Amino acid sequence: MTDRVVKLTIVNDFVCANCCIGQHELLSAISYCKDTLRLPLSFELEHMPFRLISTACLSDDSTKAKVAKSTFYENRYGKEKFTNIEAAISKWAKEKGIPISLRGVMSQSTRAHRLAIKAGKIGGQKYQLPVLCGIFKANLEDNKDIADINVLAEIAESTGMMSKDEAIQFLHSDELEQEVNDMCENARNIGISGVPMTIIDGKWAISGGQSSDVYVQVFKKLAAAGVSPNGVYAAPSPLPASVVETNICA
Repeated sequence: MTDRVVKLTIVNDFVCANCCIGQHELLSAISYCKDTLRLPLSFELEHMPFRLISTACLSDDSTKAKVAKSTFYENRYGKEKFTNIEAAISKWAKEKGIPISLRGVMSQSTRAHRLAIKAGKIGGQKYQLPVLCGIFKANLEDNKDIADINVLAEIAESTGMMSKDEAIQFLHSDELEQEVNDMCENARNIGISGVPMTIIDGKWAISGGQSSDVYVQVFKKLAAAGVSPNGVYAAPSPLPASVVETNICA
């Protein structure tokens, strides 16, 4: 039996803790469906960049003094809301045993997005997914500055996509900068105003961070529907009623 290929476009921003949590939950669901449930599905993941913080608001110049994440978020949301956000993140981190937090400095994410897109161009999800995980880990577990070229270059080398020297040369250039800007603009043009968002086969989108259980429900429905003779999946939406659904394609 041929596996049904599920294409997942993950729209996120590396400065977003909920995006990091959402990615962990999605990857956990994929592993469970493949390794435990053995669903006849294959997954193709791709990254679509999104900037929650504009380039005018926050520079990616790593030579300039940076503001602490806690200070940035308190100024943006107010102390009470930031305290609630931080508590929710800490609760998830403790439950999952993944030490993400909002320590460290706040950085603009354009360089990180450029590296992720470059990884996809070099080797698809084979390189892009480890780079995504590496950037999230650097920012939210290791409290590193993800606008720092050396930090990003070390991630590139550790994943095997290119050497550190090659990555430094790439990051010092403007290669893919306009493409990242265009992709961020396009995301907003199709109605995306917040992240994370997971777009399934270009047809349906799950808004916000969801638990792995929600993704498992979706993947079970996709597996049960199978593939039509012409290779097109045309069944009703696989999303559970509890999920906010967005119709991405006309």
